[in-house]
Amino acid sequence: MKKSLSVIIPIYNESSNINLIHERLINVVNTLNLNYEFIYVNDGSVDNSLDLVKQLCINNSNIKYIDLSRNFGHQIAVTCGLDFSSGDKVVIIDADLQDPPELIIDLYNTSLKGFEVVYAKRKQRQGENFFKLITAKLFYRILIRITNISIPVDSGDFRLIDRKVVEALKTMTEANKFLRGQIAWIGFRQTFVEYDRDRRYGGKTGYTFKKMWRLAIDGITSFSDFPLRIATLSGFIFSFVSFVVILYALYSRIITKDYEPGWASIIVSVLFIGGVQLLSIGIIGEYVSRISQNVKKRPLYLIQESNL
Repeated sequence: MKKSLSVIIPIYNESSNINLIHERLINVVNTLNLNYEFIYVNDGSVDNSLDLVKQLCINNSNIKYIDLSRNFGHQIAVTCGLDFSSGDKVVIIDADLQDPPELIIDLYNTSLKGFEVVYAKRKQRQGENFFKLITAKLFYRILIRITNISIPVDSGDFRLIDRKVVEALKTMTEANKFLRGQIAWIGFRQTFVEYDRDRRYGGKTGYTFKKMWRLAIDGITSFSDFPLRIATLSGFIFSFVSFVVILYALYSRIITKDYEPGWASIIVSVLFIGGVQLLSIGIIGEYVSRISQNVKKRPLYLIQESNL
């Protein structure tokens, strides 16, 4: 029986890219000679991206679309596509054409060697500024050091995963998704294929600094309790320093008599203690916020329209 491939394409204002990525994906599946389905997940686009996808569906029953009720974010849109996928192998790829669809051929052929996960590892990244390059590089290397799982560096969500990995992901229902971390946590046999990442073909990226920061926070808090240890350690350190300052203040008042009422050491102590309290509360608050979101058990997404 011929194997099947599902391709998940989250879209957010990608009208200038949809027709081209679709054409290139069709060439890929024809080369591989597989049964296939393309699942376009419209994550609240305000341009005509959805209309273009619907046009593609008219002449090809293998093209599926899911229109979410609003913008839920990239990770949730991908999760939605995974939930409705049916292929033996599933590929996640963005619509901006920075990740070449033709690499799917190498990903698929590599998976046939016995790998359940084959991710695309970037050798070079074209069209991205120095700030984004250096922060991404630092983030993944820091994340590796503070977690006990091996999250691949220099890679995004562009990868091929086996059906058993998809089924495992479906059981991981936490609200704050960090898919590349979840896939690494699941395990199985994983490897990579290297490639050079291209510039965005058209349109503007939907990944603002705010969204990247939120993704980074989700990645850290989902797979590491190191920030909580930092809060605890900071509490001990600053409390010790404050205690030393207080001893010195008492020494100055009782022994040397060299003091001034309202001496600055009191302010220093207050600032030390206040600083560590605010830091600790902020870190704990991030974790409590995630607990709250998961306890509510709200659906990860809502679908407005679909042809599935």
